[in-house]
Amino acid sequence: MNNVEKTFPALPMIGRLMMAAIFLVSGFAKAAAPQMTIGYIASVGLPFPALGLAIAVAVEIIGGLLLALGYKTRITTLVLAIFSVVTGVVFHNVIGDQNQFIHLMKNIAMTGGLIQVMAFGAGAFSIDSYRNSGRVIPIG
Repeated sequence: MNNVEKTFPALPMIGRLMMAAIFLVSGFAKAAAPQMTIGYIASVGLPFPALGLAIAVAVEIIGGLLLALGYKTRITTLVLAIFSVVTGVVFHNVIGDQNQFIHLMKNIAMTGGLIQVMAFGAGAFSIDSYRNSGRVIPIG
């Protein structure tokens, strides 16, 4: 644990929650309007757009929840980082279009934040920290 985390132990949790928010909002939005996302996936020429939708929704919602909770954080952030780079490159590759370029850079920036969490862990307020502390949940 570094000095900043000792002084402000909630900062890693706040960062995780802020990063998780974009995945959760995006995943639930895709689940609520599946045809729009299926059409977008098909428009870039990917096969099996319904399967792509299912994978995206699962990665974003499950990954977002796991990140928010700080559970299996390093593997979760690895999956979300790969997902962010792949989706940025596949769906936001027209860098001459300022909007698409900004979306690509957003994905790259998110990946940078995820790599930070992967490198330094979930922090004190996380399921990972609780599990690693040796504490047990009292029953009864």
